[in-house]
Amino acid sequence: MKTTVAHKEWTEESLMSLPDNGNKYELVKGKLKMNPAGFEHESIGLRLGGALERFVRENKLGIVCGSSAGYWMKSGNFRSPDVSFVGKDRLKGFKRLPKGFLKGAPNLAVEILSPSDTVEELHEKVVEYFDNGSQLVWVVNPEEQIVLVYHSQQPEKLLRKGDNLDGENIVSGFSLPVSDLFTELAF
Repeated sequence: MKTTVAHKEWTEESLMSLPDNGNKYELVKGKLKMNPAGFEHESIGLRLGGALERFVRENKLGIVCGSSAGYWMKSGNFRSPDVSFVGKDRLKGFKRLPKGFLKGAPNLAVEILSPSDTVEELHEKVVEYFDNGSQLVWVVNPEEQIVLVYHSQQPEKLLRKGDNLDGENIVSGFSLPVSDLFTELAF
């Protein structure tokens, strides 16, 4: 269940001081949104993020972050994709990663649908990611066990369990079977 909390002026410092309670925070149109994630959501994010992070680190392509990393959009909104990749070209000039958040969207943003997500909210996020520099967006739908691939504000591909996620020219060489995201418990 999504909860919206009003706050007059959110700063990077106030966002970073929020409790680490398992909620994903975003700031949209001046209102703080807390989106609690369930076990399935987090498990998919960890599987995808872990595979992507290993590949990116081994190939020195940039960084991969989970849902606590945030990005300031031109609109003033603060977005936190479930998994994100930022290429090394965007990190030139940094000796260490910033303690705060980045301006602009990640090169690759991944959103994992929660039961409380609406089509309108998802579309707003995708549009905002591309308006702020994203080049690739994956939307994972656990209920239907599919992944929508975006190169612009409209989906271009629908991937099912027999298909592979492809990092294309954004995370060149990365590939992961879609079926790896939707494993059933076997213990």
